[in-house]
Amino acid sequence: MTSRRLLAAALALTAALVTACGSGDSVDESVRADGTVDLSKVTLRIGDQKGTGTQALLEAAGELKDIPYRIEWSQYTSGPPMLEAINAGAVDIGGVGNAPPVFAAAAGSKIKIVSAYRVGTSGQAIVVPPNSTLRAPEDLRGKKIAVAKGSSAHHHLLTVLDKAGLSFDDIEPQYLQPADALAALTTGRVDAWAIWDPYTAQAQQQAQARILVDGKGYVEGDAFYVAGDKALGKTGTATALRDLLDRIKRAHTWVNANPEPWSRTFAQLTGLPYEVAHQSVTREPYRDHPIDDATIAAEQRVADIFADADLVPERVTITDFIDTRFNDLYPPA
Repeated sequence: MTSRRLLAAALALTAALVTACGSGDSVDESVRADGTVDLSKVTLRIGDQKGTGTQALLEAAGELKDIPYRIEWSQYTSGPPMLEAINAGAVDIGGVGNAPPVFAAAAGSKIKIVSAYRVGTSGQAIVVPPNSTLRAPEDLRGKKIAVAKGSSAHHHLLTVLDKAGLSFDDIEPQYLQPADALAALTTGRVDAWAIWDPYTAQAQQQAQARILVDGKGYVEGDAFYVAGDKALGKTGTATALRDLLDRIKRAHTWVNANPEPWSRTFAQLTGLPYEVAHQSVTREPYRDHPIDDATIAAEQRVADIFADADLVPERVTITDFIDTRFNDLYPPA
């Protein structure tokens, strides 16, 4: 090789090394030389959906004021696509029900459950049209049931079928996102819809749907905030996540005590009618709690029922997808 070619190769190698060392994956620009964090250099990317309403929640409670970091919001129709975005590194954190983390974990996603809160069970429901002849869970045999695959409603449906002596093979699942499922229910293309609030309230208010069975006695009622491993591995982002989770906890306390303004803000920011928002948010209060042994055991049961039904590619050990570093923010359950 000529000296000119050797020089060119050396320059190319040096440029590659400089690029690698200067990438965002290895350098956290928010960390000062003394080890403290400059949150003004952090952008927190938050996934949101109507079912969690994180942005509406924080806005209503006044918790979006004086935030020391920047926020970028992304909207999703349900938890599974949000967790796909978190795994891909496009989003740092988002709120989901109990089933999406199981499907994400079974797919090998790089995620962790970082906080837990109880949202109740009465808004988790299987609804039917007002003139439906279905009266009990046993009547679901052979019926077309709309459900978002990998959602908390998917888990609720499984537990309802199991207690009724039915299997998932005894129904005709129709995997639909909420907007399409509501249309399918109102036009008679499905016999029932497994869903969560605020869509349960929307079905009741706009389609006069009847609750065939809710989540009482079937599900724990826990929901979670899930963060990406990459976000948790960066000091600045992890510091911002701690602040965000603390704000969400305070916002839960505020909305429990102020259902009317919370309903108005929720309706305004989600585009839902006030009546739908109000019915949804006043069913049961938020109850934040640490990710304790009971919480982990309950989530493991969710994972196991999906595995037993052959709906996930492999069994999941939930403890592999838990990060309890923020537990100190929450009082014991």
